[in-house]
Formats: sequence, structure tokens, C-alpha cells
Amino acid sequence: MSEMNFQNIPSKYVVKREREVAYESPDYIMPWGTRWDNSRNWRFNNKLYKLFQHLEHPFRVLDMGCSGGGFVKDCVDDGCLAVGLEGSDYSKKLKRAEWGTIPEYLFTCDLTGDFEIFGEINGAAQRMLFDVITSWEVIEHIAEKDIPAIVANVRKHLAPGGLWIMSVATTEDVVNGVRLHQTVKPKKWWVQRFSELGFEQRDEYVKYFNTQFVRGPKYGAPGSFILVLTVDKSNLPALPFQPLIRQGFEFLYDRWLGSFPQKLLKLLVGERMYF
Repeated sequence: MSEMNFQNIPSKYVVKREREVAYESPDYIMPWGTRWDNSRNWRFNNKLYKLFQHLEHPFRVLDMGCSGGGFVKDCVDDGCLAVGLEGSDYSKKLKRAEWGTIPEYLFTCDLTGDFEIFGEINGAAQRMLFDVITSWEVIEHIAEKDIPAIVANVRKHLAPGGLWIMSVATTEDVVNGVRLHQTVKPKKWWVQRFSELGFEQRDEYVKYFNTQFVRGPKYGAPGSFILVLTVDKSNLPALPFQPLIRQGFEFLYDRWLGSFPQKLLKLLVGERMYF
């Protein structure tokens, strides 16, 4: 199969996977996160688009462990090429959250098995690469022995200069006797493990997002941390210049306006200043 032609947009997506559902995963046995989660954050999306505004093709994002698909839905609505993968079929069977609105962009898939994603263009399947791959509260659900398989799948689907952005929980999560978090380790351990597998942590990109992520310490996961990883540091996107007045506004927002309705806030202060 040829690589994706940047000038063409797929008419549909096809996921070829070794295992359609993660039947052996505790999250399949006890579908907890996918039963409730449908996380999104328009501030993260805006910062992400600005970071990759240099692209000459539509921005492409893959969300591994997409749960309800809210983040994918927002990306699709914003004109991105977005695909979500989820190990449990709970939300798919119930058409929960965005599985009932954008089923053509969401797929079940065992992330520890081999998989490939294709876009159909003029009747031909072309393998897709993604500018950003995200994993929100996912990696700690993976058994330690399966982490290299996850990393291999990410490497296979990440475009040159692409980023792998994730939030990682550091606490146990046991629901009805089922231990959902299979690899509970501190940040230092994860950074070292990913380094051994060829991915480098980039703290300057974590700082750029200024606590604004789809999941993380500020959004639904206290005690977690953020990683922004790459295998291709020579082609990373340039960090946008952020005026001090914008940084100051973000500080005020984080301290006092965080609970303000987002649509109303954008209307009051203007998306340009906020962004």
C-alpha cells in the first residue's frame, strides 16, 4: 500500500486489526471508563491546531483509547482527519456518546495487537500516518509486557515530526474487584521506559499547552501527569510565540475562570485573545 497522498481526503476509513476487541483486558471485563467518559477540551484543540498550522495538508489525529469519542468528534467538526480506537465494544454496542453520531470515525481495536489504518481514496486503500496520536488515561491500563506492542503501533502510525501526547494515571483503580490500572508507575519510570523504546519526552511542549489537555491533572485525573513524546526531534513543529498578555490571561483563566461556561467565555473575551 502507498502512503497517504496529502492532497487527497479519504471517503472512508478502514481499520485492519489482529483483534477487533481487547477481550482479555480488564477494561473489557469491567467496562468502566468507556461507560462514562467522553472527554473533550476546546482549548487543547485550539493550541494543537496552532502548533501544526504550518501543515500543507489537513491535520490528522488518532486517538487511541477514545472512549465515548468526544475528542474525535470535535476534531472532525473542526475539519481534521480524525480516527478513534477503543478496546472495549461497550459504547459501540449501546451507540453511547459519539458512537451514535460519528460511527464511521470510531473503531474497536485491541491496541496491543497489530493494526493498520487506511483511508479509501478513489477506491484505493492508502495507509495513513498521523501528525498527532493521543492516549488519554490509557497507557496505565496496559500490562507492562504489552507496552512495547503499543509503542510499535504508535511508531508505525506517527508521521515525521509527529507527537504522541498522553495523560498517565499514577494511582490504582479497582472496580468491583477488577484491577483496571495494570501498570502503575511514577513519571520517571515511564520517561525512562519510553526512552528505551525510542521515544523522547519533550517538556517544552507540555509547557506550551499550559495545563490544557483533554485529560490530566486538571481534568478528571488528579495525580496524573502529561507526556509529549517524539521519535523525530529534527522535524518537530516550531512552538508558537505567545505574548505575555496571552500568558497572563491564561493564568487568570486557570485560577479564576476555569468553571466559567466555555462558549460564554469565548463570546465575552474573544477567541483570538483567548487562543
